[in-house]
Amino acid sequence: MSKHVKFDQLLAYGAGGIVPIALFNITGQLMGLMGNISLGLSAILMGFIMLIPRLWDAFSDPIMGYISDNHKSKNGRRRPFILYGGVAVSISFVLMWWVPRSQEFQALFPSEGAYQWFQLAYILVFLLIFYTSCTVFEIPHGALGMELSHDPDDRTKLFSAKSFMGNLFAMGTPWLFFLANLEFFKGTGNEIDGMRYVSLLVALIVIPLSFWSYKTLREPKQVIEPKKELKISFIQEFKNTWQNKTFIKLIFIVFSLAMGFNFVGLLGYYIPIYYIFSADKEAAGALLGFNGMLWGFTGLLAVFPLNMIAHKLGKKSTLFIAIMIMILAQLTKIVCYNPDYPYLIVIPTIILSIGMSFFFTLGAAMVGDVCDENTVKTGKTKQGSYYSIYWWFIKLGTAFASIITGFLISSVNFDETQVQKAEAITQNIREIQKFDFPSEEQLKELQSSIDKFKTHMLESEHKDKEMILSKLSSIETGITHKYSTDLYDELEITSKKLASQSTHTLLWMRVVEIVLPILLCLISAIICFIYPLGKKEVLAIKEQFDAKEENT
Repeated sequence: MSKHVKFDQLLAYGAGGIVPIALFNITGQLMGLMGNISLGLSAILMGFIMLIPRLWDAFSDPIMGYISDNHKSKNGRRRPFILYGGVAVSISFVLMWWVPRSQEFQALFPSEGAYQWFQLAYILVFLLIFYTSCTVFEIPHGALGMELSHDPDDRTKLFSAKSFMGNLFAMGTPWLFFLANLEFFKGTGNEIDGMRYVSLLVALIVIPLSFWSYKTLREPKQVIEPKKELKISFIQEFKNTWQNKTFIKLIFIVFSLAMGFNFVGLLGYYIPIYYIFSADKEAAGALLGFNGMLWGFTGLLAVFPLNMIAHKLGKKSTLFIAIMIMILAQLTKIVCYNPDYPYLIVIPTIILSIGMSFFFTLGAAMVGDVCDENTVKTGKTKQGSYYSIYWWFIKLGTAFASIITGFLISSVNFDETQVQKAEAITQNIREIQKFDFPSEEQLKELQSSIDKFKTHMLESEHKDKEMILSKLSSIETGITHKYSTDLYDELEITSKKLASQSTHTLLWMRVVEIVLPILLCLISAIICFIYPLGKKEVLAIKEQFDAKEENT
């Protein structure tokens, strides 16, 4: 193991942050969002769909850790999987958005419900492929980061580089929702049609970077040519890992916080769209894009003070500071979620980005400290097994958050059918505007969409039902007048607002999004306080590690 990591290795390793930081979160957030508001699928069912791959990860992550720890090849036990996983992640990320949506294809199903079950099945299959590919890439990649150096500060630098590069890519990824809403990409469809083509741009970036990382990274010599040792079974190795009490404490710190802030991930899209911009997805997309770019930029800068603070105070104390920063960020949202001043949202974004960048960078680096402690005691290097369980718990927290969020969205009476009906009217109006005069057939189709929306509203318990029905009547009256571009532009603006949710729904969305992460942050802070590996203990482990290496 080298005492200091060279810059080319630092850069090549950091590039791997694109998969777990950017693509992993994009999929978890945008697929849940678009499945609900773009395809009209139940938020609860989408929550279950997002949970199933995480349950699969309970098996695939530890197995991948075991495979990587015991793999032998001339190219190392980590690098081949980084290449294969990176390519597979890119391809599956593209394919998951190509849900068949043509009228001819829908006609093959006996009912709309049957077609929706097909859509759910399609999404599930490709989510399973995508997340399995993430596992193939991320588990060996994370384990390699722990092996490149056992120096505490050097290891923090490695995972900071990963955070830096991941956030660099994340600066552009929030614009994906904005790009997917552009007519250039979505045509006459909606944002999920746009994502089909936007995802191709992502693949064109990730695949070359995977090849570059594979070519540039070099594994430590004794990892490439491990000494012969008694090989234990997967079950025994898994059991041994779970007997490490220090590791269990770290897992629960990360799990509590990961679960809490994935409430922020999904609801953080709903609130700007439906509260700040009253269902105007195009306007909200621009804010989300700017906000996400600011998030990524702040995450880039945060790695520099992180390394200085962690060097001075140690990882444990810095982790506690990160949790306090995240609680502060949540409290500022009480004031900064404001439709009159939409860009106030950047304040909690900056604070939260700093806290989360600190937290998740330190969490991965602290797993390396636990592995060193285990190596000193047992003489065995099992970074793959430890990192796989750590990574699975992050994903498990994401999964629980997504399914709970699905129930919460339903419990606050978010109406995805209303969103779909409003979208149908908007698309009808846009179709008419392509021609000099609307045809009789186009007007009938628009009237049919209005009638279906009216029927739905009359049957619903929407708190603002009368206001929505009034807007529908104004559109209905407008299409009886002589056609003009100005008139239909006004009707389109009105139709977009038909998707607006009730004040009751929007209030409880904000309450959930702010309060639940704070409660789970407090749980993480309590466990962090009793975590045993402070700065003094980590340095003592390093000294033992150095002495043992010199004796060897």
